[in-house]
Amino acid sequence: MGRPQQPPRIPSRKPLPARYLRELRQTLRNLVFKLLGKDPEAVVVSFASGDEAVARAMVEEIQRLEPGRRHFTVTLEDFAGYRQLRRRFRRYRVGLAPVLFDGDPKFRPLRRAAFLLAPTKILAYNARLERHHLRLRTGIASLLFLRGVPLDRIFLRPSWLYPRKRDRSTGRSDYRVLEGRPFSPDHARVAVLSPYFPYPLSHGGAVRIYSLLREAARDFDIVLFAFTEDAGEEYGPVLEFCSKAVLVPKPRYREPRWSTWRPPEVNEYRSAMMQSLWDGLTHELGVAVRQVEYTQLASYGGDILVEHDVTFDLHRQILDRERTLSAWWNWRRWRSFELRAARRFERVVVMSEKDARQLPKARTEIIPNGVDLQRFLPEPERPGRRLLFIGSFRHFPNIVAFRFFTEQVWPLLRDRFPDMKLTAVAGPDPMLYWRAAAGVPEPAPEDRIRLLGFVRDVRPLYVEANLVIVPTLVSAGTNLKVLEAMAMDRAVVSTSSGCAGLGLAHGESVWVADDPQAFAGGIARLFEDPDLRARIAASARQIAERRFGWDSLGDLQRGLFKELSRPRPVLRPAGERDLADLDRIQRASPEAVLWEPVSYLFYNSLVAEIGGRVAGFLVWRKVNDEEAEVLSLVVDPVFRRRGIAARLLREVLGDGRAVWYLEVRESNDAARNLYRRFGFEEVGRRPHYYQDTGETAVVMRRQKC
Repeated sequence: MGRPQQPPRIPSRKPLPARYLRELRQTLRNLVFKLLGKDPEAVVVSFASGDEAVARAMVEEIQRLEPGRRHFTVTLEDFAGYRQLRRRFRRYRVGLAPVLFDGDPKFRPLRRAAFLLAPTKILAYNARLERHHLRLRTGIASLLFLRGVPLDRIFLRPSWLYPRKRDRSTGRSDYRVLEGRPFSPDHARVAVLSPYFPYPLSHGGAVRIYSLLREAARDFDIVLFAFTEDAGEEYGPVLEFCSKAVLVPKPRYREPRWSTWRPPEVNEYRSAMMQSLWDGLTHELGVAVRQVEYTQLASYGGDILVEHDVTFDLHRQILDRERTLSAWWNWRRWRSFELRAARRFERVVVMSEKDARQLPKARTEIIPNGVDLQRFLPEPERPGRRLLFIGSFRHFPNIVAFRFFTEQVWPLLRDRFPDMKLTAVAGPDPMLYWRAAAGVPEPAPEDRIRLLGFVRDVRPLYVEANLVIVPTLVSAGTNLKVLEAMAMDRAVVSTSSGCAGLGLAHGESVWVADDPQAFAGGIARLFEDPDLRARIAASARQIAERRFGWDSLGDLQRGLFKELSRPRPVLRPAGERDLADLDRIQRASPEAVLWEPVSYLFYNSLVAEIGGRVAGFLVWRKVNDEEAEVLSLVVDPVFRRRGIAARLLREVLGDGRAVWYLEVRESNDAARNLYRRFGFEEVGRRPHYYQDTGETAVVMRRQKC
């Protein structure tokens, strides 16, 4: 057999080189655009639809990113409507259209025209000069970007909705322990937890923590726990009076701010490592008292909570001004968290009477902010019209205050006083916080406004100032910058919230004004009346000397530590050996109901011992699986104001029952206030209930939510 015949071979064609394909596509594209009457080369049309300086920066950046293209810029001044714009760019192919979205409503027509001209080519810029391509396939992200959400948070998703998301919150397991002053065998030990290391003294919170701990270190050994942000903190000055500093890196929080019931500021500081150290190391070191600085750290637990400001009050002021869903949500969750957190501490330190009134169920102690009277010594005022504003931009109300003054008050004074100058001290990295809060890269430039960052010593700035301004629109607590000005013998023009809680009087020790016209008028009045300015300053200095020196406030801090560092009560069930003590305590307490002591043993009875001596007792009974009743709670008068009653209550209320009842004498205000702190509310009254006096009984109930 012969071999089968093979089919003829068809020679294969080599693929065209990529160069020829590109040239072919270019030729076809040129032909198409020539038929359409357009230039085939794509151009960049930038829309300066916002602040002039920001728009200029946007255009310059685009020119650097696309150096090989032809660039055009459309401004509001040369914009005469979409039809004119369409005619102008009729023969061009728009390849990219950068548009600035900074929220200014007067540029809306220009932005709308950009969408009509090149709807699929929009490169949106926000006021922070972040950029994002607007695309239908990323519609939600594009909408969030246009609403001002920072670019790095646009794609965050709540973990409860996206359990497999990659960008999760993370905490670090490393920490450092720095050794400071040796422990003294004669001193009790106190631990203090802070969201930052309190040095350098770049803002009011750091000044307060540093000053009061330095005062407390006279009688106590201080162990400081603090979060760090690797910002080059200086440790030496604090370690001169602290025995140890335990430093934990701040966690990286990656949840949308709206997505949690707890305030995001609380979640930002949740660290398993810090919690472990705070619980374990304080026990190991034999710490007698634990103090937590700031409400956002309250969930760590302790004995004393320092409310530098009542945070939900701050958000209520924002809500009153903005009336938005976001503002309401922030106020609502802060109020819920803060009121519950304050009740869990033996003491809550507040800055003023106003703050104390807002925490009615907490056991509050007022330790105001203060000033170093030996450091801030008055010097004679120099001729001129120089204003001084001090407020770290790290605290967003200071940014609101600075914008209020520079955008609404300064224009009313600028032409009237051509020699007037303003110095503003904005703290470390001011533009970082400015961009996050204000939504623009930097404040508008003004040749008579000097903006400084961190200033190690602000005293020379007070010396050169003629007036100190505190244009704070939203504020809580009390402002240290007002106290420093008072100590330096400089008159202050402030809003009502800026000087609240300091006991100052308008026209006597401060000038108070709350709207732009009144604020400008107050500055003008004091500039033109140096005698009035001097009288206000002298009166304020006297108040600072009398009430706000750190040495006298340090006595209050040490007194609180001493009270809470006394031996803690030991709780145990009552027995027959305690009957004589129970009878002694109830007879020494006129407000108590006299029972036969042996009858207490038929119920659940708990005694508190201090140093082997019965200091108080609590008797309660189960009504059913869901209800219980407190029958008697009495503390020996010798041991009162040591938190014994609260300790006993806290122990039995943890029984798990949903509803608790009790009766208390109408006249026993101290007991009723204690019960309110633990969530009891008045639900009724029983007239002539107490047989010994015929007094009315107030019925109170505590119900779990």
